[in-house]
Amino acid sequence: MPQASLTTGRPWRVVLLFAVPLFVGNVVQQLYQVTDAFIVGRGLGVDALAAVGSTGSLLFLLMGFSWGMTSGFAIPTAQAFGSGDAAAVRRSVAAGTLLTAGGSVVITVGSLLLARPALELLQTPPELLDDATTFATVTFAGAAATMAFNYLAGIIRAIGDSRTPLVFLAVSCVINGALVAVLVGVVGTGVGGAALATVVSQALSVVLCLAYVRRRVPALHIGRADLRAAVTAFPGDLRHHLRIGLPMGFQASIIAIGALVVQVTLNELGSDAVAAYTAASRVDQLAVALLASLGLAVSTFVAQNHGALRPDRIRAGVLQATAMSVAGAVVLGAVLIAWGSDIVRLFLGGGEEQVVDMAAWYLTVNGAMYAVLGVLFVLRGALQGLGRTLVPTLSGVLELVMRIAAALTLGAAFGYRGVVWSNPLAWIGSVLLLVPAYAVCHRALGRRSLADDVRLAADVPVDEPLVLDGPAEGSLVAEVTTTLGPRSRGLRRVVRAGRREAVATTCRVPARGSGSGTSARPLDVTGEQRDR
Repeated sequence: MPQASLTTGRPWRVVLLFAVPLFVGNVVQQLYQVTDAFIVGRGLGVDALAAVGSTGSLLFLLMGFSWGMTSGFAIPTAQAFGSGDAAAVRRSVAAGTLLTAGGSVVITVGSLLLARPALELLQTPPELLDDATTFATVTFAGAAATMAFNYLAGIIRAIGDSRTPLVFLAVSCVINGALVAVLVGVVGTGVGGAALATVVSQALSVVLCLAYVRRRVPALHIGRADLRAAVTAFPGDLRHHLRIGLPMGFQASIIAIGALVVQVTLNELGSDAVAAYTAASRVDQLAVALLASLGLAVSTFVAQNHGALRPDRIRAGVLQATAMSVAGAVVLGAVLIAWGSDIVRLFLGGGEEQVVDMAAWYLTVNGAMYAVLGVLFVLRGALQGLGRTLVPTLSGVLELVMRIAAALTLGAAFGYRGVVWSNPLAWIGSVLLLVPAYAVCHRALGRRSLADDVRLAADVPVDEPLVLDGPAEGSLVAEVTTTLGPRSRGLRRVVRAGRREAVATTCRVPARGSGSGTSARPLDVTGEQRDR
């Protein structure tokens, strides 16, 4: 099983290697929509493509909320895995499973009831309404499968395995493409067939994930005792997961509300504007997948190292990931600016040059601002990995305000070309809040020593010594007696030798009951050394 700790190795390399499968997985996931757009646009025409595109913001509102929420549920799992606490991992998985199941029921029922009224409220053009309703209804009917896969993929990634979800995505994407071709091109089911193909392929990926976890990932196995513990401990574990998951879900929804306003503005501009925005957004999403993957990798990296009490790795990893994200953004932007028109033509039939030109403008504007988006993803992921969801949520609110203001004012003044600027201006507004917020966390992490983290984990008073004097090189085996408090789950022993500090092999001394106790263990202090 390719699970791995992200708490060792060079931070930039660990983040990059973890992000590569995420990037490929994001690209594969986007291929669901690209396949739909390609076959629908080529086989059913521009109006059918516009109908599918007109549902994009509504789908993002509800399905984006579910993705953000389930991703948040996996963060406590990553923190527990980083700390080496197997029982906490199982409790986290149990709590997340219960919350995901409950959320699936609520989202499925609510979205099915509101699909057509919401599209009407968005002023979907009458000639697109029926097909748009069909596509949205079928997609919402499969919301449970989408949520289940997102959660399963999240907890598998939480234990350091970003490759397995990619394999399952690739398999289901191939099946999705084949089903879309058959249902739309042969059977003639229209846009509903394209949505049904996606739902069926997502359900298959859920089955594959469950089988894999059952056979290969014992760390994620839960039983009735774990589920009962999650329920009887209410609101403990469940509240902790909701405290992280709900803000991340609402953050995605806040962003989606802004996208809904953009959709309304586009609908008022006509079918060509909707089709151009739809085709361009498909290409844009593939490009943004790289930046989003780095952000998700940073979130898992920070969560594991936060659980492992390694603030030094968090600081280095976030800075290095930011540099990688900006570099990748510059390259992606240059590609889309240079060849955006040629790429868009792949999604459209002949005689649609006006739509192609409009879509190319979208890619030019967004591509020029990808560096800002790269910073946004990394800093947001870092704060979420630390469990700090307030600032990312507030940044989402600011992003909403900027996107709505730009869409309404610039759209009224400059039409489609003005609406396109709503995304980059929203990114700028969000980054203006995230940068100073993370800077505060970065400085705070720099002031924490490993000994401080040990004291925090073990409830040890500041005046109680935890540092042993030993040789600058070599190893020392000592017997240490440490007073443990009720919150202690284990200690990472710290040994100071001269001007250097060595991190010893973790020695777990679990506390029992609600009081304190002592435990003496032989301690091997050979290990990684670093300058203070």
